[in-house]
Formats: sequence, structure tokens, C-alpha cells
Amino acid sequence: MLYNEKIVLTGVSGQIAFPLARALAQHNEVVGVARFSDEKDIERVKEIGVTPIACDLSSGHLDDIPTDATVLLHLAAYQGAGLDYDHAIAHNAEATGFIMEHCKGARGALVMSTSSTYRPNSDPYHAFKETDPLGEGSTPWAPTYQASKLAQEGVARYCARAYNLPTILARMNAAYGPNGGLPAYHLDAMRAGRAVVTRHDPCPYSPIFEDDLAHQVGALIDGATVPARVVNWSGDEVVSVQEWSAYMGELTGITPTVTVSYPANSHIGMVQDPTLRRSITGLCKVGWKEGLARTVAERPAPKS
Repeated sequence: MLYNEKIVLTGVSGQIAFPLARALAQHNEVVGVARFSDEKDIERVKEIGVTPIACDLSSGHLDDIPTDATVLLHLAAYQGAGLDYDHAIAHNAEATGFIMEHCKGARGALVMSTSSTYRPNSDPYHAFKETDPLGEGSTPWAPTYQASKLAQEGVARYCARAYNLPTILARMNAAYGPNGGLPAYHLDAMRAGRAVVTRHDPCPYSPIFEDDLAHQVGALIDGATVPARVVNWSGDEVVSVQEWSAYMGELTGITPTVTVSYPANSHIGMVQDPTLRRSITGLCKVGWKEGLARTVAERPAPKS
């Protein structure tokens, strides 16, 4: 956990960043940056003790964001349908350059990338290492995502060296908790009487609970380097969509229906090798069954 830092955290209203900001605000000064297209999110962020700043990072106009942050956590990301690569690169890559330049005096920066940058493998249980091949894949719901996140990694690597800003590029797996994430969205589908749709049978991941993100972020910042360091940010256990759906079925009394839809060039599994991350942060504290039980207990049921 981070303590007594001044943190600029981007994407604060998002699924991963919001619970992280809530945890960090207990012991730090946190400035939360987002576009805040929904004004309700501004009040929601204030309620957890975070100072909200509305900003479109891709515009390059960051004057309202403080420049004296000691830690930068850049979690803002664009995932959209369609094939507007210019828009995606502006929001994921160029925006990263603007915020890293703005906060170049920080002692460390974490830039969140994605496991989707890896080249798909024919073995669903292949454990991707940080040195594995990249590219040649597609995220079905966001076709521009992989390319724009690879562009982001290039910009972040440049900024780390150009500004002597210790940086860690964290390739996120399936983060989840009561605020959302893939298992949580599958829970929503089950509660709404819909099928859980996934890309393969089995379709394994390395899920990580939101509490572990908060516990590990300080060590990751301490592990930031120049040149930038790349690390998988995932859990320690491998669990398939079929397995976690069955377990949530036991917890809820709902029998899940899991269907497979495989889009071309898509990953059929997303297992990450956690060896490097463990050497920096140690083991995760929340096992997958505990995390899912808490998600089931705390996540509101979808409105009918």
C-alpha cells in the first residue's frame, strides 16, 4: 500500500481505478482525473475522499492537474467499437505522453497496459511471459484496442527515458470485484437469466481481486525503473470462465449456461506467468473463491 503520497490517478471513475482510488485515499492525497461525462461520477469520487478533476487527456490541456504529484497511476483507457484507429491512438497513446510529461517530477509512474497486447496462442493454458510475442490479435468488442495499447507502451517507454521518470508498464489481466470486471459481468448475466458468453471451452484467465491491486501498487511503484519495466499484473491462480461460472452458480443457486463464440484472431485463453510480479509484490492475498464470494455478496443485482 502507498502512504503519504500525492497521487494523480487517471480514469478514476472506471471499473478498476475507482476501488483503487477508494483504498488509496485512506492514506494519501489522491487527485482523480477523468472525463466525467456523467456528473454523478463527480459526487461519487468526492464521497471516497478523492479530488475530482475533469480532463480529456488527449487534448493536451492539463493545466488543472497538479504537477507536484509524487506518484502517477495512469489507468485511463479507451475501448470502443468501430475502426477509428486515430481516435484510439490519441486517447491511449498520445494521452499517455501528455500525462507523463505533466507529471515527470513524480518518483514513479505506473502505466496500465493490457494482456490483450500478446499474440494469441493456440494453447488456451499458455502462460504468457513479459517477453512473449505481441500483436496480431483482436479484442472483439474493441477492434482498435490492441494496436492503440501497443502504441501506448511505446510512448510510455519513450517518456520514461526522456524525462528520467521511473516507470512500470503493468499488463492487466482480469481484475474484478464488486465494482465490476469479467467475473462480475458474468454474474450479472446469470442473475438476469442470460447466458455467459466466452471465447473457448475452456477459457482460462489469471484473475486478480481489487484488494490485491491496492496491496500491490506500492511495491510496483517502488519497482519502477528507467528504462521502463514491463510486468504482468495478474493473480496467482488459473481459473476458467466455466469454473468461476459454476462456482458462482453454487453461491447463488443459479445454474449457469455458458456458450462459446470465437471471433477470428481472438485469444482463447489469457493466463499470465506471475513470476516477475511475485518477485516485486509477493503473493496475492485473496484467493479466487474468496474474491468471487465477496463479489456475489456485495455486487448489487442488475435492475430488471
